[in-house]
Amino acid sequence: MEYHIDHQADADSLPAAVRKGIREADPGKLGGRDWQPLHLSLKGDDGTVAGGLYGATMWSWLMIDGLWISPSLRGRGFGRKLLLAAEAIATSRGCTGSWLGTFDFQARDFYEHLGYRVFAELPGFPPGHTHFHLSKTLVSEREEAGPIC
Repeated sequence: MEYHIDHQADADSLPAAVRKGIREADPGKLGGRDWQPLHLSLKGDDGTVAGGLYGATMWSWLMIDGLWISPSLRGRGFGRKLLLAAEAIATSRGCTGSWLGTFDFQARDFYEHLGYRVFAELPGFPPGHTHFHLSKTLVSEREEAGPIC
């Protein structure tokens, strides 16, 4: 059999096939991926989406893919509330860490103010800018409360 690169790959089925192949290559000792999506929205009384956060939890980590607040609502604590709600859901799922990415022209200061720390940088992405990878150790409510005895 011969193989070739298909530049017209099926956008609907290819990602699922690749994800399946990656999952099947995981070492058995890791156990199954406990991947669960996480979606939170900020809505007005009229149902209009004014912000939101999406990502997933897996292997004791919260992975945030996106957080956005409408420009007219920024600086009013909604982003903080969404992020803290996502972290609370993640800790209830057993997560002990959180990971996200942001650019130098986005919200690095916001995330650092909430306890995230830069662990990697990708300069030149996009040209003239930097993409940052940040993480945070999550603490469950039980750990915050201290010993029970």
